[in-house]
Amino acid sequence: DDRAMKDAEKKLYGHKANHVMKTDIKEMNNGYELIVDLPGFKKDEVHAALENGYLTISAEKGLDKDEKEKESGRYIRKERYAGACSRSFYVGEDITEEDIKAEFKDDETPRQVSVAGRMMSRRIMGKASFIELQDSKGRIQVYITRDDICPGEDKEMYNTVFKRLLDLGDFIGIEGFVFRTQMGEISIHAQKLTVLAKSIKPLPIVKYKDGVTYDSFEDPELRYRQRYVDLAVNEGVKDIFIKRSKVYSSMREYFNSKGYMEVETPILQAIAGGAAARPFMTHHNALDIPLYMRIASELYLKRLIVGGFEGVYEIGKNFRNEGMDRTHNPEFTCMEIYVAYKDYNWMMEFTEKMIEKICLDVNGTTEVKVGDNIINFKAPYKRVTMLGAIKEHTGYDLTGMNEEQIREVCKKLNMEIDNTMGKGKLIDEIFGEFCEGTYIQPTFITDYPIEMSPLTKKHRDNPELTERFELMVNGKELCNAYSE
Repeated sequence: DDRAMKDAEKKLYGHKANHVMKTDIKEMNNGYELIVDLPGFKKDEVHAALENGYLTISAEKGLDKDEKEKESGRYIRKERYAGACSRSFYVGEDITEEDIKAEFKDDETPRQVSVAGRMMSRRIMGKASFIELQDSKGRIQVYITRDDICPGEDKEMYNTVFKRLLDLGDFIGIEGFVFRTQMGEISIHAQKLTVLAKSIKPLPIVKYKDGVTYDSFEDPELRYRQRYVDLAVNEGVKDIFIKRSKVYSSMREYFNSKGYMEVETPILQAIAGGAAARPFMTHHNALDIPLYMRIASELYLKRLIVGGFEGVYEIGKNFRNEGMDRTHNPEFTCMEIYVAYKDYNWMMEFTEKMIEKICLDVNGTTEVKVGDNIINFKAPYKRVTMLGAIKEHTGYDLTGMNEEQIREVCKKLNMEIDNTMGKGKLIDEIFGEFCEGTYIQPTFITDYPIEMSPLTKKHRDNPELTERFELMVNGKELCNAYSE
C-alpha cells in the first residue's frame, strides 16, 4: 500500500549474492509497481512471493547436463543462484527482537531482517564478534564477522569502526538473517552494519546472568534525575511506562463504552477552585490579570453537567504548590468523572468494575504483587464506614461526640494535636494515624462526618454524615467520590 511502499527500501540486499539485482518502484493509478531487473536470467527463471508481509524474489538459472559437465565454474554459479539470489525486505510494520524470537523456526529458510537499537555489550574474538542489541522490546544477540560486513578488500568497518570507534550505548542498524547458535540462542547473523548515532557519554554497565543483575544502576537521585539512563540500562523500568499507558487506554475504553465523553477544561483559571490547596500563580500580560494553574478540574466539569451532558471525564494535570514526598508531586495527573442522576452507591460499583477491568487488560489477572503484599482487585470490594473503622482500630466510638470529647480521645491516643484543629480535622488525623495504613486489600471507606466534607450531600439516613467514599489500597487513598 502507499505507506508501506514509501517506507520500503528501493535497493534490496541478498546473502552472498554475486551479481547485481536492479530494482525500481513505479507509481501506478492503483498503487505501486516493483520493477526487478536480473541480468542473465529469463523471465520464467525469476519467481516472486508475498507472505506475512515479506516480498521474496528468487532466481535460479537452469543448466542442462552437458553445460554442467563442460563448465564446472558455471555449475558452481548455478548452486549459488539457487539460494543466494533470494532477497527479502519487510513491507509491513517494524520488527522487534520480540517478534524475531517468537516467529523463529529451525526448519524454515533463514529469515532476512533489518533491526536497529543500542549496542549494550560486545565480545570481540578476532575476526568474529558477538554483541547484544537492545530495541524497544528487549535484547537480541548479533553475530558479526569481518568478511560478512566487509565483503571487499576494505575492512575498515570492522577493524576500525566496530572494534575501536563504537562504544556501548551507540545506536546501530543491522541487516542479516536469523539463526540459532550452537548454544541454542536465537541470534542475527549480520551482513551489514550501519552506525546510526553516537552515544557521547558512556552508559553505566549493568550485567545480567541467569536472571541475576550485577553492577545495577540503583542510585535513586541519578535514576530519577536521569530517567533516560534508568530506562536504557535497567530492565523492567520501561514496563512501568507501558503499563501506565495501558491503564489510561483501558480507563478511556470503559468510560466511552458507557457513553461518557472525554473533554478538556482550562488549566489557567481566574479562580483556583475545586479543592483546598495552594495554587501556583502566574500573570497574563495581554489581559494584565493574575491567573492560577488549576488545582482541580472539578468546577469546569460540573458546568458541562449543568449544560446538559450526562457524563463527562478528563485525564489531565493538576498543580498544587505545597509539600512533596514520594507519593505527593506538585504536578500530578488526575482523572475526574462526573455523571448526572447517580449517587455514591452507584459510583462505588462503577469504580470497582472499572479497576477490575483495568487489571485484567493490563496484567491479565486481578491479583497484583506490591512489595510483600498480594492485592486482589476482583470486585466487589469491602465497605467500611469512617467511624466504624476508627472504632475497630482504636476502640473509641466517636459517634455523637463533640469537638472537645474527640480532643480528649486524641490525647488518650498520645496524638500530637493543636488548637487550630476542628472536629473534622481531628477525626481525619485519627483515621490517618491508626486506620489508613491497615487497609491493604481494596476497601471503600464511607459515610464521612459532615465536618470533614461540608459541601457534600448529607447522608439520606443520618444528617451528621455525608455520602462520600474514599478507596483505600495498600494503605493509600486511590480515589475520592461524593453524592453531590
